[in-house]
Amino acid sequence: MIKIILAEDHHLVRNGIKLLLNEQENIEVIAEMGNGHDALNFMRNESIPDILITDLNMPDMDGWRLAENIRKEFPSVGVIALSMLDRCEDIRATFDCGVKAYLLKNVNYDEFLFAINYVNSGGRYICEELSMMFLEKTRKQTDFESSSKKIMREKDISERELEVLQLIGEGYTNTEIANRIFLSKRTIEGHRQNLIHKTDTKNTASLVRFAVLNGLIN
Repeated sequence: MIKIILAEDHHLVRNGIKLLLNEQENIEVIAEMGNGHDALNFMRNESIPDILITDLNMPDMDGWRLAENIRKEFPSVGVIALSMLDRCEDIRATFDCGVKAYLLKNVNYDEFLFAINYVNSGGRYICEELSMMFLEKTRKQTDFESSSKKIMREKDISERELEVLQLIGEGYTNTEIANRIFLSKRTIEGHRQNLIHKTDTKNTASLVRFAVLNGLIN
């Protein structure tokens, strides 16, 4: 029997999840709370679950702080985040807090149950929708990097010129660039003019715009 605590501040959502989980023969929802503070107190004073399912945005104590506390006090508990947030930085921060699985709230029921059982067996999981989103992002990044290398070959831009170009894009002057990479100011001026010539741009501003559009600098 997998014992579960629900931490979700929206009563209707929490009640719906509880009804679905209680239909499973191997799952028991032993407690439900509207914030992380109450969930943590229950674990300290009443009972420790196998799995805790938590929203991230909650009053009093949010899901991130709850996960951090659980990792410190109850490391055997598998925390599953159930959220609407799909930004990479939010997901990364959540796993950094010790969460074992990250699911979007529109996840289907079968995947939800799979994640619970998988985490209970010691695994880590991220829902299919997010996995495909990350895969697509990685593919686009790879294509972008391949395109930038192609531009370097076509325009005959050297690694040193690329280094100078990146510093130009960051707003450094010729003198500042020279000091950073230990070259003379005249040499940096030469690299700048060569880059403008090779990229067929008119000035530094158009050079930077060309570099950004073609993935040479971020």
